[in-house]
Amino acid sequence: MLGIAAAVLFFLAFLFNATDLDTNDTFSSTNIMLLGLTLLALHVAGIGAARTGRRTRR
Repeated sequence: MLGIAAAVLFFLAFLFNATDLDTNDTFSSTNIMLLGLTLLALHVAGIGAARTGRRTRR
């Protein structure tokens, strides 16, 4: 799930950068890209992974 959110943030950062959209300093393309990198790092670390707590019966 965090990987999908990271991909969306990277796409938004690309759109902001490609269209030269003027936003305030909080929502600059660099900050959005850094948020995407943070979510991607959490996804790779396994923080946002789906938990497989299912047990099989014998």
